[in-house]
Amino acid sequence: GCKLIFGTSYGFMEPMNELASAYPDVMFAHGTGYLSNDKNFNNYFGRIYQARYLAGIAAGLKTVSGKIGYVAAYGTELAETSSGINAFALGAQSVNPDAVVYVKTLNSWYDPANETAYAEALIEMGCDVIAQHCDTANPQIAAEKAGVWGCGYNSDMTKDAPKAHLTAPIWNWGVYYTAATKAAAEGKWAEFGNYYKGIAEGLVDVSPLSDNCVEGTQERIDAVKGLFKDGSWDVFSGVKLSFDEAGKVVKTNADLVDNAGKVIVAAGGPSVEDSVITGTMNYFVAGVGLK
Repeated sequence: GCKLIFGTSYGFMEPMNELASAYPDVMFAHGTGYLSNDKNFNNYFGRIYQARYLAGIAAGLKTVSGKIGYVAAYGTELAETSSGINAFALGAQSVNPDAVVYVKTLNSWYDPANETAYAEALIEMGCDVIAQHCDTANPQIAAEKAGVWGCGYNSDMTKDAPKAHLTAPIWNWGVYYTAATKAAAEGKWAEFGNYYKGIAEGLVDVSPLSDNCVEGTQERIDAVKGLFKDGSWDVFSGVKLSFDEAGKVVKTNADLVDNAGKVIVAAGGPSVEDSVITGTMNYFVAGVGLK
């Protein structure tokens, strides 16, 4: 008898699409993915790449080796993962231009054993910060065990690895669920439509910085948050961010280039379309490599 059903995992997309057709009087909403209709099936997600950019700043300031490891669920085959990896790398490069992000992909949303093993392999390569797009805190625990640093995902993982964790991109799903249920209750579900918000609306953020972060990290993150909030800049554009000696943001027109040397956005150009970020981004930016 439920009239509003949320699907909270990528793998629920196709079944929900089919059920929306079979049950036109039920409202369906799918988190992540890309399918929807203009009737009873909406899609919701957020600009988590913005939060990943902020986490990248913390990582870029912390790394000594300039090598940052990233345990990823998937790679360039999914826009969700490639956009997150790219944003994280660009954030790190904003404070450490020579930083390189090395990616190992699980090809799974949940693989605890390899989440640990891949983190350990990246550490053996010389990566001294370990980031992740996977479900457990295992990469952070591996980082602490090895005496290096890390950025988690989905929740504040400082409690899991207090000597290693810096910060984590996190979700505040209540922002969406409140708006969605209100629209449903008021009979405005169809016009509510798909939902894609970010830092400005409070849907995504980073967890409180731990004491492991270097001095000045919070100020730089706050400065970039301000740009997201006022809409004056976004990550995948032809404008690169850096910081002066006082920690103030500096904007420079520069090509956004992938790791094969192809120009994605020309210097000074606007950010790529949301449809690219959510659906067709199938490349890594310069400074990102698979291992």
